[in-house]
Amino acid sequence: MEELIKNIKQILKSADLVYDNQDYTSATMLYFKAFFITLDYIILKKQGKTPKDHTERFRILEADFPELYELLDRNFPTYRQTYSTTIPKDKCEEIKKDVKETIEKYNIPINN
Repeated sequence: MEELIKNIKQILKSADLVYDNQDYTSATMLYFKAFFITLDYIILKKQGKTPKDHTERFRILEADFPELYELLDRNFPTYRQTYSTTIPKDKCEEIKKDVKETIEKYNIPINN
């Protein structure tokens, strides 16, 4: 679990740096990576295991964390768009906000 927290911190720090350089597509990708690790941390805390891929993560969230499933499902098309289009600043900021609010809501200790 400590490794996941360390990864969340490191990736968020990188995402914020890239965001500050106005590369919103790359920042969005990094915020999503931090979001996936955050979700895996939440799942690990409750179920004692982490999902092996996106499909399993979606399935677990849908069954056991419907609010998080809805959040991920709503945002996932943006993640897929990062591979083929430029992400605008406002869309990047939405993802950034959702990730940071999820971290706060689930009391993930990234500020230690």
